[in-house]
Amino acid sequence: MDSHSNDTAISRVAGAIAEPARTKMLCSLMDGHARTSTELAVIADVSASTASAHLARLKEDGLVKLHTQGRHRYFSLADAHVAKAIEALMVISRNAQTGFVSTTPSRLQLARTCYDHMAGSLAVQLHDYFLDSGWLSMSDAGDGTYRLSVEGEKAMTGLGIEVETVRAQRRRFACACLDWSMRRPHLAGALGAAVLQAVISRKWVIQDLDSRALAVTPKGRKELSGRFGIRVEEPELKRSGSACA
Repeated sequence: MDSHSNDTAISRVAGAIAEPARTKMLCSLMDGHARTSTELAVIADVSASTASAHLARLKEDGLVKLHTQGRHRYFSLADAHVAKAIEALMVISRNAQTGFVSTTPSRLQLARTCYDHMAGSLAVQLHDYFLDSGWLSMSDAGDGTYRLSVEGEKAMTGLGIEVETVRAQRRRFACACLDWSMRRPHLAGALGAAVLQAVISRKWVIQDLDSRALAVTPKGRKELSGRFGIRVEEPELKRSGSACA
C-alpha cells in the first residue's frame, strides 16, 4: 500500500470511529461480548435502521464482524487489534482534556475486561508483580512483548494455565497494553487472556452481565493478598454509567 492509499485508509477508519453513535457501539463491545443490532441501537440511542447503517459502515471498515446463529445476528469487535486501538484512543482522549479528573466508576477502575484480558488497577498490579518476580521480562525486540521465564511458567501452571497451549495460539504470546485509567501497562496477548480466564474459573472475580466491570470475590481478595501481596478493599456497590468508562 502506497502512502496516499495508507492516508486514505486511516482517514476512513478514523471517520468510522469518530461518529458518536458508532463510538458508543465500539466501546460497548470492549467487554468481549457479541451483541445484536437491537441491543447496540439501545446503547447508541439511535433507531434500528440507523444502527444497521452504522454497523454496516463499521463492518465494511473492518472494525466489527458479524456472527450468524440461526435467525440471530450478532456483532463483535473484529479482533484484538481493534480493541487495542480503541483502548489507546481512550488514553489519548483523556490526555487531551485540560485539568482532567478521572470520572471512571470505582468498580471499573479496580478491574474490568479489555476485550479478552483484564484491565484496571488490579491488572496493573498483577503485571507489575509478574515483572518484579522475574516471571516476565521485556523481549529484546523492543516491541512491547514479554518473555516468560521458567519460574514464570511454573507460576502460570500453578494458576491452571496450560502454557504450551497458550503459546501455540496464532497471536502474540504476551505483551503490554496501556491502561487508560491507570496510564500504566497491564498484561495482554494470549497469556493475558489466559490469566483472565484463570481468575474467572477460580472464582476470584465475577464478570458483570451488562458492563465491563469485574467484581473481586472474598475468595479472590484472600488469594490475591496471599499469592501476590495485592490488597483489594471491599467494593462500593454502584452501577457503572457510560459504555466507554
